[in-house]
Amino acid sequence: MSRVAVICARGGSKGVPGKNLRLLGGKPLITRTVDQAKESGLFDCVAVSSDAAEILQAAKVAGADLLVERPSELASDLISVHPAIAHCIAAVEPRLKTAVDSFTYLQVTSPFRIVQDISDAIALWEAYRPGSVVSATPSHSSPYFSLVEEQEDGTVALSKPTEPLLTRRQDAPRCWDLNGAVYVFDHARYKQDPRVLYQDTRIAEMPPERSLDIDTEFDWRVAEMLWNSNKSI
Repeated sequence: MSRVAVICARGGSKGVPGKNLRLLGGKPLITRTVDQAKESGLFDCVAVSSDAAEILQAAKVAGADLLVERPSELASDLISVHPAIAHCIAAVEPRLKTAVDSFTYLQVTSPFRIVQDISDAIALWEAYRPGSVVSATPSHSSPYFSLVEEQEDGTVALSKPTEPLLTRRQDAPRCWDLNGAVYVFDHARYKQDPRVLYQDTRIAEMPPERSLDIDTEFDWRVAEMLWNSNKSI
């Protein structure tokens, strides 16, 4: 059995054009992610999937073990990442000549993730062997207390009202924002039923300052400000 890191990075992005090759702190985002995977020493193979030759070249320079050319039909922003992940792992197994036990999906747009976040998530998966371990940060909004949904008549109501209504945030169950930085999957279960959350999914907690997911130009500006305020990240 083997452990694999999967990194998927499309060439196209409407929210932040060219974001996977953009420089943060003088280094492309794709390079940062490959560096972390290699530095962890936890993977038998670090595989990068992309439809863009320049991204695959940057990943090669960074030391990725396997470069997977993603078909254009799997690179549209109208399709989920799951088919691209499956396509990537299908290319990994013949190279390793063994079955993939678990794989870790690392999102390129999470530049403030550290190697410890990766190792903590994998350790949690090893301890419980759930369908998945997902990284998350404590949520600022609670569906029991401050998160509301619009009703059909235009009014709003709590997403998860209780009886009696909670009046203190401290009394609400803990809630999390999935930050997209690290996902660890049991490969057999994922192959049978590709999804993020399973009945036994566990949370690998990350602090807010490492949980930024770059999806818009505003996020990019925040990332630059964070980087410039803490050069040691």
